[in-house]
Amino acid sequence: MAVLNIVLVEPEIPQNCGNIARTCAATGSVLHLVKPLGFDISDKAVKRAGLDYWHLVDVRVYENLADFFAKNEIPQMWCLSTKAPRCYTEARYQDGCYLLFGKETKGLPEDLLDAHFDECVRIPMRAEARSLNLSNAVAITVFEALRQLEYPGLRDFGKMRG
Repeated sequence: MAVLNIVLVEPEIPQNCGNIARTCAATGSVLHLVKPLGFDISDKAVKRAGLDYWHLVDVRVYENLADFFAKNEIPQMWCLSTKAPRCYTEARYQDGCYLLFGKETKGLPEDLLDAHFDECVRIPMRAEARSLNLSNAVAITVFEALRQLEYPGLRDFGKMRG
């Protein structure tokens, strides 16, 4: 089964993280959280929020971006930004790739985007719209990557009465 790595850099909104964790649970993706976090992910907080799928998610937490890069060997990385020059569908996603998303209010740090210009992609939207919701952007990108990888290890059928 292919593994995608979803990296949230300084996420601020707990509901977004919960939705993204559910996407990770459903797809087998690893969730990387880079501090500071705008919420608590202790066992008590997760239980109180009713996240009954949290046990299905491989969650890794880092003190900062330097800690994240020091602890991971990254074969391929894509930075998602509304400022990026290319569409996310132009990227060729590989098994094990890392998808980086910034905090809801500011996105990814400018110095990171500048240093990885060739690995920056965006989701198209109207000029008048500031951005998509973070959890929606993650889901769109994850499923494009999985589509390119032919949904390895995922059930691609349902059972209807009839």
